[in-house]
Amino acid sequence: MRKRKDTYQIEDRLRALTSDEYIAEHSSPEPKLLQEVRSHADVRLVHPRMISGHLQGRLLKMLVQMIKPSHVLELGTYSAYATVCLAEGLPQGGRVTTVEANDELESLIRNIVEEAGLSESIEVIIGDAMEVIHKLQLDDVRLVFLDADKQHYPEYYDLLIDRLPPDSYIIADNTLWSGKVYDENIHDPQTDGIRRFNELVKGDKRVEQILLPLRDGLTIIHKW
Repeated sequence: MRKRKDTYQIEDRLRALTSDEYIAEHSSPEPKLLQEVRSHADVRLVHPRMISGHLQGRLLKMLVQMIKPSHVLELGTYSAYATVCLAEGLPQGGRVTTVEANDELESLIRNIVEEAGLSESIEVIIGDAMEVIHKLQLDDVRLVFLDADKQHYPEYYDLLIDRLPPDSYIIADNTLWSGKVYDENIHDPQTDGIRRFNELVKGDKRVEQILLPLRDGLTIIHKW
């Protein structure tokens, strides 16, 4: 007797959950403060899935430790989860500049930064990312974490790539967008924006890139 389709789906989901648990158990643990940030997001924020989460957060910290940038730029702060992860990996004297458009999140962001003891190494700017980018000096920014308005990813990229120094990196979040990017029937501004971004990076001979299937897709871009 054949199994019903929904039975297979349940079994696939259970296998995925077991795999996620195993991966988490064999990765460095999520710090207590970040567990609290994630719990707060689940209860109080409208889109808690937007936070980076345990595995991606540990990866961001490790990438910063590997690249050793003196200055990191983050576009899209949200709950400050990724902000803290980026700052954790900074070399001595390094700093993170994080830009968030939603002024209603400012108090939350500043409280988390202070609680993490990172006020000296994290600069919080509230404003439109595209306007802020024009005003920032990017000569010493060797790592950008891109997690702002998805429909404007191509514009952010164009504003950044020429001004970043050689041997710098852009890490772009949500580049699989729940699989919508490869569904030709879906055409909303966010999905189309990420599609355009992915194709833009793919065709840019100044960079090399890899799209990792971590959570909602994470693209690591290296500018030569």
